Amino acid sequence: MSSDAPAGAGQPRRVRVTAPRSVPVPSAPYTVSRELDEQTEVGELFIGSLIRSQLRLALVVAGGFLLILLGVPVLLAFLPVMADLTLLSIPVPWFLLGAGVYPLVIVCGALYIRSAARNEQRFLDLVDDA
Repeated sequence: MSSDAPAGAGQPRRVRVTAPRSVPVPSAPYTVSRELDEQTEVGELFIGSLIRSQLRLALVVAGGFLLILLGVPVLLAFLPVMADLTLLSIPVPWFLLGAGVYPLVIVCGALYIRSAARNEQRFLDLVDDA
């Protein structure tokens, strides 16, 4: 072998493959808030779940309210004697509708607001990255 010729001229050259000196930082794990921000299928699933729970709550409260509200005419239909009664010179059916329905609306509204806020807080606890 002459000194001018490269070593192993007829043979393939060996190449050393090594890992890079700096290790790339893995991307941050997918959190729920990231899923929501990027509008992925998982994020849409979480939003859909919140919407369904709020809709279910609204339907339950509205159904309960209507059931109680429709109870007044049913009560008067089955007990016609109540239509002739008066309370403080006010007919009982008017008293039931006037003094009974408004507190019912307030109670149903308060229950709905409290339950809706609880649903949203559960969702925020799920989304919270901390």
